[in-house]
This record gives sequence, structure tokens and C-alpha cells, in this order.
Amino acid sequence: MSTEKKVLIFGAGGFVGSYLTKEFYENGYDVYGSDMHEIKNSSFFQKTVIADLTDSQAIDDVCKMLNPDIIVNLAAISSVGLSWRMPQKTMQVNIIGALNVLDAAKSMTESPKVLLIGSSEEYAPSSLPLTEKDSIDATNPYGISKLAQERLAEAYEKQYGMRIYRTRSFNHTGVGQLETFVLASWCKQVAEIEKSGEAGVLRVGNIDVKRDFSDVRDVVRAYRVLVESDYYGTVFNVCSGNAITLRSLAEEISSLCAQDVTIIRDSNLSRAVDNPVICGDLTKTKQLLGWEPKYCIYDTLKEMYEYYLQK
Repeated sequence: MSTEKKVLIFGAGGFVGSYLTKEFYENGYDVYGSDMHEIKNSSFFQKTVIADLTDSQAIDDVCKMLNPDIIVNLAAISSVGLSWRMPQKTMQVNIIGALNVLDAAKSMTESPKVLLIGSSEEYAPSSLPLTEKDSIDATNPYGISKLAQERLAEAYEKQYGMRIYRTRSFNHTGVGQLETFVLASWCKQVAEIEKSGEAGVLRVGNIDVKRDFSDVRDVVRAYRVLVESDYYGTVFNVCSGNAITLRSLAEEISSLCAQDVTIIRDSNLSRAVDNPVICGDLTKTKQLLGWEPKYCIYDTLKEMYEYYLQK
């Protein structure tokens, strides 16, 4: 393991943040967290700080006060749908926020490692598994913001010699994800049908597309393994390497329910532009980092469904 033991996570109060905090803590790190609001579950933290990522002075102050060896920025508008509804806010949080983190890190006495999270939405559409060398052509505000973040990281690496780690992360899910995300929404809907004791309807958008889903626990392990490596200045896919139709995932979730579930397409839930296939190639990540997924997405869905049953 690296000797750098002090990690600061921005966006630590969010879905991925809670898992990444635990991942670092269980691997012997001193974990510090920052978010816009008070972080509720803070048992894994040495300290938590409230700060707005778009406030450059606040981010600078947090970094100088805590003086971390590693900074991870998870704070983002991370939904394509939300980015279309709030394009200005998306640019502000995802680009200006990342810039504030880079500037704060740059001005620290000892330059820390920085991990920035990108997205599969940066890639041009392709029916084949996407490698890190494939064409980039973001077509929504979220993807565009992540692409801009990546370009800024490259510029800061060249200009200031910073150690900046970058991912292009594909879809990931797990217990605790917001219900604005598709699989969490479906697990909740089907659990409510089960609890009602009667037949019910699962409302879905376009389910004939294929997507690459990972368990969030695999994803945060990839993030830790990446920042422990010397592979800064390059980009890594974090993905499962398998694309599954949303239809088969909806059917899998429905099959967990003892009641009859009818899957009905709701045009309000469909996007105007939807890539038919988004699948990642994890060859580079596997070869250079020795990382590959451990969790099966169907087991993850079962856990999420059972979580809503008990909730």
C-alpha cells in the first residue's frame, strides 16, 4: 500500500461517497469528508467539513486546513436527465467545482494526488465495448462537463506537474442509490408491489437499450487501487465489461416479487436521444491495476430489492 494515508473526499455524503469512505477506512486510511450539507453517518471519518464545491475560497481553506495526501472529488451533478434540466448548474458544479479542487491542490505545500471521476457519457456512440482510446463525443450536458474536467486535468498535469488520476466510470448501482436512478427506482417500485400484496405495474422508459452496470463496491475498490498506483496522467475505464439489456434487468427485478408485475413503458421516462449500447472494455484496468469486478449485478439487485422490502 502507498505511504499516503490521509485522504479527503469531496461529496463524501453522497451515495458513492459513503462506500468510498468505508473502502479507504477499512484499508487503513485516515478519512476526511466534505459535503454541502452535514454528513449523517460519520463513523468512518476523522473529521467532516461543510463546504460548497463552487466556492473556491472554501475549498482552498478545507484543503489547507486538512492537508491531505490524496484528494478525491465525487461531488457532481451525476445524472444525464438532471443535467438537461439544470445545464448551468451542471457546468458550475462539474467544471468549476473540479477546477476549484485542482487549484486548491496546486497551491498546497506538498502536492497531493487528485482523483477525478469521469464518465462513459464522454464517449462517441459505439456498438462495441469502448476502450480508453476510442472516440470522444459527449452529447449531453453531463458528458460535456466531464469531458471538460478531463481536459482541464490534462492541462494542469502538463502545466504544474500534478499527479492527477482519472476514470471514465460506467453505470454503477447499489443499496442507497437515489431513486432518480433507474435500477433503484425499479427495485423500489417492485418492492412496493410486493408489500401491497396485489398485482402491480412497473413503469419503465426505453428498456431495449444495453448498459454496462457495476456494483458500487467494485467501483470504489477500483478508485482506491487506482490512487495507490503510479498511473496518474492517464485515464481508466471502470466498468464490468458486460452490456445487459434494461429489459432483462427489469424482468429480473420483477421475478423477485411474488405478485404479478406488468412492465409498462411510460413515454415520460424515455430520453429523446439514447445510445442503443454503452459497454466498457476493462482490459487496461485489469492489466495495469489488477482490478476486476467481484460482484454479480443480479445479486446487487436482489440486495437493493430486499432493502426496499425492509425499509
